[in-house]
Amino acid sequence: MTAPVLAGSPRTWIRATASASDPRREGRVSAAYRPHPRWCEAALVVTSSLVLVHSPLVGRDSWEAVAASLSRHGQRVALADLTKALVSGPPYWPRQAEAIAVAVSGPAILVGHSRAGPLLPVGARATRRVQGYVFVDARLPQPGASWFATAPSELAEQLRSRGRDGWLPPWADWWGQDELARLLPDPVVRARFVAGCPRLPIALFEEAFPEVPGWPDAPCAYLRLSEEYREPCDEARRLGWPVIELTSHHLGLLTDPETVADAILELVGHLLARG
Repeated sequence: MTAPVLAGSPRTWIRATASASDPRREGRVSAAYRPHPRWCEAALVVTSSLVLVHSPLVGRDSWEAVAASLSRHGQRVALADLTKALVSGPPYWPRQAEAIAVAVSGPAILVGHSRAGPLLPVGARATRRVQGYVFVDARLPQPGASWFATAPSELAEQLRSRGRDGWLPPWADWWGQDELARLLPDPVVRARFVAGCPRLPIALFEEAFPEVPGWPDAPCAYLRLSEEYREPCDEARRLGWPVIELTSHHLGLLTDPETVADAILELVGHLLARG
């Protein structure tokens, strides 16, 4: 089954004030695509809370601007905080799963960014109240594989060489100052983001994710922000998931939170209609 490419699709059925097209969307919608009435209803009345899960490599504040935008739309939102799970030694994933579960107070849709993607199945298993998943520029779950096992070998070796006493510098330090300033031109936003990035234990990247039998146990969707995540986006489309592609960058949730929030709501509408 081929998933519908929603890039460029009308958004007026989610927000009455939204424009009918957005130049930041890529591609075109086929003439056959029309918003289904059930999707409209689901998008307008989302009774499940959205639990936003940040990458373990950055801080929870990476989601705050999107969370504020979703809240302005009347959506219930919760932010998981995975940073404390890194304080003690391995295994890390059980504490990360528990941190996700703590943020779930009722029926929920998990929304994971970047390296939070592989954690969503274990987080869902810890709570068993999840009704759907949205992967935002995220890696897909790869049970039995570690970060180092799935990363390009050159990058893995480079990171290992930067380790000191079992720790890597914060993710924000992996970038040159000029590149980070290009991604996050607002100095206040950039400083807050940098401050929220924790030191990272090398063992985190060596840890393999467990098998989660029966996953996916609920509908899934994918939102691509950057070219670097085209491969998992294509895989999501091959699996028949609803997909939206934006012309943005990996940290677009900090620089264009309104557009990201709108796209998430659109995908949530499709998930609830499927459910």
